[in-house]
Amino acid sequence: MSKLQQRLMRELQQNRNIKIVKINEWCIPIRTVEVTYEPVRRSTMDVLMTMLLMSIQEADFANAQELSELLLVDPLFIEDLVSLMSRVSLIEQTESFYRLTSKGQQQLERGIFEEELDVEMANLYYSPCHLAFLTVDEDNMEEYDDLPEIYRYVDEEAEKQEHFEEALLIEALQQEDDKEAGAGASQKIISKIVQTDAKQINDSPCLEFVLHNKEQDTLFVRVWNALLNQWDSHLEQQLTEKEQLGWREQYL
Repeated sequence: MSKLQQRLMRELQQNRNIKIVKINEWCIPIRTVEVTYEPVRRSTMDVLMTMLLMSIQEADFANAQELSELLLVDPLFIEDLVSLMSRVSLIEQTESFYRLTSKGQQQLERGIFEEELDVEMANLYYSPCHLAFLTVDEDNMEEYDDLPEIYRYVDEEAEKQEHFEEALLIEALQQEDDKEAGAGASQKIISKIVQTDAKQINDSPCLEFVLHNKEQDTLFVRVWNALLNQWDSHLEQQLTEKEQLGWREQYL
């Protein structure tokens, strides 16, 4: 952490009016939560699928060949698409003819195709100090042999929490998937949480700098969160609310 501290000190003191009056190091608890969930792939319904569903809605078709002849499309394409629509329950065969299911009717009306995907598993990282799941790059996570003391304002009740609302879990998973997917024609949506398992708590270090702007004669704090690899505005605000009134007496 010493190299990181030196780099951050240089960054903070690029402004000659800024003086560091206090440096502190502490860690925050992070609970790993293993989540199993059901995703769906959502995309704009393509023209051919729309035409097939509309045709099946309006007339009786017993097989893919009849649909191919009507739409003048290669039978192989029609067979593949009919097979897909049957597999995801957009259509079904009743009395020897294809019929739209209620799911197929809804998706046709919305113009949105949703395909159920295999169950997936992911790790989420809950911070009791933020009362939220943090978006973490697992490739940048490090293990530390020597950790500083625990953060002085840890929410002890939140630290014990092992059960989380489904909406909170879905929101956190969706943020992770959106970050990985980027822009595209389709979107993966988290439809249901299957199971959660609260795992171990690991401590993650932070660096705290109390700063004095000599020109404006103001004191403020910056906190570097090593897990996020960035400045943490939430912890900065928390320290400001709890301690700012005492900084002038302590450090000036």
